[in-house]
Amino acid sequence: MLSGISIWQLLIVLAIVIMIFGTKKLRSLGGDLGGAVKGFKKAMNEDPADKKDEEAKNLTHEKGDELEKDADFAEKDAKASADQKDKQDKA
Repeated sequence: MLSGISIWQLLIVLAIVIMIFGTKKLRSLGGDLGGAVKGFKKAMNEDPADKKDEEAKNLTHEKGDELEKDADFAEKDAKASADQKDKQDKA
């Protein structure tokens, strides 16, 4: 009767899944799942103090990038206004 799933039934289900999704999708799915498990294990083994230090470094790095972008924008803005002033002086 209902004694469980045999190895032959599992092989048939596996064959149907391979026919539906293909080996490339299953391979990428397995890689994604493995990466997720690896990331989870890494997160579980990290010390909370290390995580706080890393977050602080990321925040200072992001702020530095924003300041650099602002400085670039200010330089471009100043150059554009100087070009406009030169055009007006020539006219």
